[in-house]
Amino acid sequence: MRAQLDKLEFAHTTQFHTDPALALAEEVLRFAGPHFTGGAVFFTSGGSEAIESALKLARQYQVEIGQAKRHRILSRKQAYHGATFGAMAVSGNRQRRDMYLPMLRTDLQVNTPYCYRCEYGCSDCAAQYAKEVDAVFDSMDNEAAAMILEPISGATLGAVAPPDAYLSQVAQACSQRGALLIADEVMTGFGRTGTNFAVDHWSIAPDIMVVGKGIASGYAPLGAVIASARVVDAIANGTGTLIHGFTYNSHPVSMTAALAVLHEINNQNLVRQATSLGATLRNELKRLNDCESVGDIRGRGLLWAIEFVADRRTKRPFPREVTLAPKLAAASAKRGVMVYPMQGCADGTLGDHILVAPPAVITEAEIQHAVEELREAIRETEHNP
Repeated sequence: MRAQLDKLEFAHTTQFHTDPALALAEEVLRFAGPHFTGGAVFFTSGGSEAIESALKLARQYQVEIGQAKRHRILSRKQAYHGATFGAMAVSGNRQRRDMYLPMLRTDLQVNTPYCYRCEYGCSDCAAQYAKEVDAVFDSMDNEAAAMILEPISGATLGAVAPPDAYLSQVAQACSQRGALLIADEVMTGFGRTGTNFAVDHWSIAPDIMVVGKGIASGYAPLGAVIASARVVDAIANGTGTLIHGFTYNSHPVSMTAALAVLHEINNQNLVRQATSLGATLRNELKRLNDCESVGDIRGRGLLWAIEFVADRRTKRPFPREVTLAPKLAAASAKRGVMVYPMQGCADGTLGDHILVAPPAVITEAEIQHAVEELREAIRETEHNP
């Protein structure tokens, strides 16, 4: 990054391309896999900007192919896609969006598969949740531009993975209805769940992927939109340019940081490490099932969540005013273990959980130590809610 600053600190993308941006785009497309061969990458300063860019890209794609009627975005309840207005409009996190609802252009939403609190009692639930998508597409009267979803939920629901057949059925529904599929991989991308991207667990090929966080690992602000050749070609053969941009997209220093991060991910086999260490983390966390307030432990790779309930038999959540998750996070931090507390997973208001998402360079001994400290924090919080 210092070397890049000495060479070139900034160049505006309306007039210039830079070597680091071109090199990073090639590396990201390679990392994204064969489905994105011939595609392109649009770099932003973070995940929310990337979501905004993806929504606009989906709309422009539809206009370029002669489907100007398509402007609506289908999304899911209990999802989180970012803090900007477009991102909030397609999010389902009530705590973060309800205040702004009068200012948002919202559209229809479907339920997010959530096995611990399944709407269908886990009876053919993949098909049942996918039918919701079909029904909403029907109601949109060929006005759907895209559907956006988190392949594995991030903070709002806490590492919830869908039933196995769900994503393939959703992808098929999008394809049949002329809507693009946008996968929000801001939290789950770049090896976090034990595969390059979370969609890889189900061999799903979205039209657009949105990434952030892990792409530069915090060394510099960065997000990106990865578009398939189908989307890129529509624009290349139409107006020829994406009608969109930010001052600092493709910032050379951020590009250089991300190139170094991708080199380390590949060089140290960190995706594979997330798989093997993820198994250790899963096994250690499952031992917490003997804690009386632990209702559900779920996740993939190095992205896990623990949901806490007042009654395990009925899955009754704690009253919101108990603020169990924040208290648990504070008790855990005192013991040197950082977790991500959230409330609202049960119904948007009630429900406490924490995310456990260690770095891919953690060791098995550190995992075991962290979980033991977490156990003590849970016990302390249970006895002093």
